[in-house]
Formats: sequence, C-alpha cells, structure tokens
Amino acid sequence: MDLKDKTAIVTGAGRGIGAAIARRFAAEGARVVVADLDANAAQAVAAEFGGLAVPCDVTDEAQVQDLVARAEAQFGPVDLFCSNAGVFFGEPDHAASASNDVWQRCWGIHVMAQVYAARAVLPGMIARGEGYLLHMASAAGLLSQIGDAAYSATKHAAVGFAESLAISHGDQGIRVSVICPQYVATPMLGYDEAAEVTQGLLTPDAVADCVVEGIAQEQFLILTHPEVTQYIRFKSENYDKWLTNMRRLRRSVLDPDGRFDLQAMLRGESARK
Repeated sequence: MDLKDKTAIVTGAGRGIGAAIARRFAAEGARVVVADLDANAAQAVAAEFGGLAVPCDVTDEAQVQDLVARAEAQFGPVDLFCSNAGVFFGEPDHAASASNDVWQRCWGIHVMAQVYAARAVLPGMIARGEGYLLHMASAAGLLSQIGDAAYSATKHAAVGFAESLAISHGDQGIRVSVICPQYVATPMLGYDEAAEVTQGLLTPDAVADCVVEGIAQEQFLILTHPEVTQYIRFKSENYDKWLTNMRRLRRSVLDPDGRFDLQAMLRGESARK
C-alpha cells in the first residue's frame, strides 16, 4: 500500500512505537488519527503533523466504534487501521501467577481490541474492495517471552487472529500485516527517548521504518529483528531442543531473587553475579 493520501488510525500512539509509526505515516502523506488512552499524549503527537487526536480505551468496543466514526467524519473512509496498543506486566512467581485482572487486561488489549477494530472497519473495506489491517504483536507471539506468560499467550493469539483475517479476506482486497519485533527502547520497557540503543535493542523510529517498508511490500510478517527468522526456523525444526535452550536462557537471566532481568538479557550476560 502507498500511504500517500490514505486515512490511517494508530492506537497506542501517544508514545513509543505507536507515536513513531504515526509520525512516519504522516511523513508518507497519510491523514493520521492518533488514538491513545492518554488524551494529552495523543493531542501532543497529533499536533506535530496536523493529525486528529482521539482518546480511546481500545478494550471498550463502543469507544473503538466511535474512534472509527470520528476518523471517517474528519478524513473519510479508513484505509488502514494499526492496532498498536499493548501492555507488559510480568509475573510475580510461576507462569500462572499473574492475577486474573492482568490476564484479562492482556487479552483485552492484545486480542479483543484487534477484533473490535476489525469489526469496525472490515465491512466498509470489503465493500470498497480494499483496506489494510496492521497488527502489533511481538516476537513473543512467534517464540515466547520469558517471565510473562500472559503477554506471550495473548501475543500468540494476536498472530493467530491476523492469520485468520488474511486467509478469510485476502481475496476481498484486504491486506494484513503483523509486526513482530523483539526488544524496542520504549517507555513500556523502562526506556526514555534518550536511551542508548545497543545490539538487539531498536529505537521506535527504526521499527516505524521497517513497518512502512513492510506495508509497501504488503508483507504479512514484518520482522524488525532479522534474527527472529532463524529462531523461528530452529524452533520449528526441533521444538524440544528449542525448549531446552529457552530454559537455559531463562536460568541465565534470573536475578538472585528469581526475577527476570531484561537488561541482562539485552547485554547477553548472566544476571547471576
């Protein structure tokens, strides 16, 4: 898809990857709607390029429907909906130890919000014979995230839903992409905009560049970290060995109190000193 003169909605766009994607879409000539739970953050980003800011809780289907209605009233039919909003909580103990509220929050934001978006825009896209659904998942949706089963499980579900959309509606002119980055220097992971980027850790702007390139080529799977391709291949060829290696990796990045140390993983060193 050529983004010039297209109407695009980006959720979770008040900061981090979402804000970078919104800015990049605007630079490509798109009319961009910046949606975020934080109304002030959404307005600040939208003001940079004359976009429309809409406060939105993506776990509320009525608010998603209103978001689409406001976008269409301002800019016309929605050509692309980017479901970017996401959360990351971690777990206090074993893999099922996160609270029901945490599991439900992950499910609502990573899965049902994407379902609500599709319900809101698919009928119009199908009627016009074209449209784009862009879903933020994670490499955790293809592999796994150590220390957060709720995140991993719901990101896997997000990839599965994107596959269903592509299979069911590809012949109707609907294009679908799922973005699966590894680690990105965002506030969600404790980084600010001045964070030093190291090997394996990308900036939001670098991710946005990959997204625009993937959209231009209409790729289903947008991998911002090329090494993920190798990991997927290894996992599919020898699942048991992959699980063994993941257990070894998990042991190496637990701190002395048994907590997952993300910075140690990014540095490629053991958290146990």
